[in-house]
Amino acid sequence: MKIEGSINPLTASFIHDGMRRAKDQKAECLLIHLNTPGGLLKSTRGIVSEILSSPVPVIVYVSPAGSQSGSAGVFITLAAHIAAMAPGTNIGAAHPVLLQGQMDSIMTEKVTNDAAAFIRSIAEKRNRNTEWAENAVRRSFAYTETEALRDSAIDLIAVNDQDLLNQLDGKTITLVNGTTTLHTKSAQVEVYRMNGFQQFLHIISDPDIAYLLLLLGVFGILFEFFNPGAIVPGVVGGISLILAYYAMHTLPINFAGLALILFALLLFILEIKIISHGMLAIGGIVSLLLGSLMLIKPGAAPEFVQISRPLIIAATAVVSALFLFIIRAGIRAQRRKLVTGPGTLTGDTGEVTEPLTPAGTVKLHGELWNAESIAGNIPVGEKVRIIEMKKLTLYVEPINHAKT
Repeated sequence: MKIEGSINPLTASFIHDGMRRAKDQKAECLLIHLNTPGGLLKSTRGIVSEILSSPVPVIVYVSPAGSQSGSAGVFITLAAHIAAMAPGTNIGAAHPVLLQGQMDSIMTEKVTNDAAAFIRSIAEKRNRNTEWAENAVRRSFAYTETEALRDSAIDLIAVNDQDLLNQLDGKTITLVNGTTTLHTKSAQVEVYRMNGFQQFLHIISDPDIAYLLLLLGVFGILFEFFNPGAIVPGVVGGISLILAYYAMHTLPINFAGLALILFALLLFILEIKIISHGMLAIGGIVSLLLGSLMLIKPGAAPEFVQISRPLIIAATAVVSALFLFIIRAGIRAQRRKLVTGPGTLTGDTGEVTEPLTPAGTVKLHGELWNAESIAGNIPVGEKVRIIEMKKLTLYVEPINHAKT
């Protein structure tokens, strides 16, 4: 099995499925390639518990070169029956971080003590260096593969899978149901992968993808307000919001930031309904930017669960450009001359066909209209300017009078 990226409930479920399959097929052992910056402690505890009680030997192999076993990965690696690392990898820095905000000193001490006790119990269970393990939690120590092997944190260093299987061959492993000797030198290797649905859920759990889904959901619903009955934007927006909710339940969401993003949606909707000359849209853009920056508070979570700043800036710029275009189009529409309705006749020129004393008739655009003068009597043949129309009656004044 290959585990890459953060440790989350989906990862725990995938490992659970893999261990069950290894047990059902009476596999010689389960080999987990691990490359993780860390993840959720709750998911980590579930994985560690399954490994410690596994009837099948579990080998955790931090590989390939350049990989890491950070934070939650340290607990998983130490829990394995055999812990191995490839050259050019590292392990450590397992100090816990509270994902929902900053911790006070008392809460920090409680969480750290709990994590330290947890990793000590794992190290003792596997006869590994408890002092080394505790330093990884309390002092955020990180080690290269050679340092970890020197301090008895891992069991061996292997260049590749075949080298690892050769070194494992003949080793005796203590399991919950007794001991077993590994025969791996010529073992047939079967790769167990995530199914398509699991891969999809793993992809959307990425903070950047979750953020984009949130925006797509918000603006999909917004565009449904623009075009009621369009259906597609609303359906896509609703699905995206549900997927974003799934992805974000494993992320360190700052609810103040989420509230600002939703407030931005409200301002954009009001911009559609109320003539504010762009002030509501500008407020929405500012709210969206601040909410996006606050959605995962910098410093309150590891780097791997933070949203990319360039992505936030790009998304805000696109939304700003879109609404500036909409506002500009709206202002143009308001300034455009009317083409239908009573107001379209205002300012046009007609000719008196029946003396206005002050009521009479006027010929306008080939049609005869009832008219009334607002500037005294007007004789037949005089040119008049339309001032307004009320109840199908034109109110006019002479052209010469209008010029003066």
